[in-house]
Amino acid sequence: MKVACITGAGSGIGRAVARALAAEGWSLALIGRREAALRETCPDALVLPTDVTDEQQVAAAFQSLQAHFGRLDLLFNNAGIGARPVSVDELTVAEWRAVVDTNLTGSFLCARAAFGLMKAQQPRGGRIINNGSISAHAPRPFSAPYTSTKHAMTGLTKALSLDGRAFDIACGQIDIGNAATDMTDKMAAGILQAHGAVMPEPRMDVQDVARAVVYMAGLPLSANVQSMTVMATHMPFVGRG
Repeated sequence: MKVACITGAGSGIGRAVARALAAEGWSLALIGRREAALRETCPDALVLPTDVTDEQQVAAAFQSLQAHFGRLDLLFNNAGIGARPVSVDELTVAEWRAVVDTNLTGSFLCARAAFGLMKAQQPRGGRIINNGSISAHAPRPFSAPYTSTKHAMTGLTKALSLDGRAFDIACGQIDIGNAATDMTDKMAAGILQAHGAVMPEPRMDVQDVARAVVYMAGLPLSANVQSMTVMATHMPFVGRG
């Protein structure tokens, strides 16, 4: 039995990845704030309604996962939010903290819990895949909180990858550009570009992202995709700015 935990599994990329892993025979634990949405993603999964910014809720979720399955082989750290696209001087501290708490601290809390399980279980080890973004490489206009957390996610990924070696824990990052989900509908309609124009951007099928994560997850622990970028071919990323 292979056990995967997906955060932000109630919609979008998290939902697509969960369903793709289930199709490959993985047993699933789904984390997100909305219980009904998690059950819609996969009715047969272990559903763990959780706010990833809450240390006690995250700890309780992983305790329930361990009690139910006895082990964890994969964490897909996917939960994330953005903030209003405004100039940094117009952004409230509360908005900044909400993004940091979800995208970075939430990923840390889940990775910490998963790392502890993987380190102690027998057979030992597992894999953590962090959902970065192409914003981990280049920002969009008015995206300071989101971009900052995605750059930080790269640091977290590298640190976990290094520290996990002694315990057969592999960690990699997938940086996604314009997967077609509700979150990116605005890109198809038109989004602000670095030169000030508003232009539509191409998107790719979210199933292409799911297949990429399934590939990363399916590798033996002796191999690791440290970093992967999967993006809509014609989106304005390469050459941005």
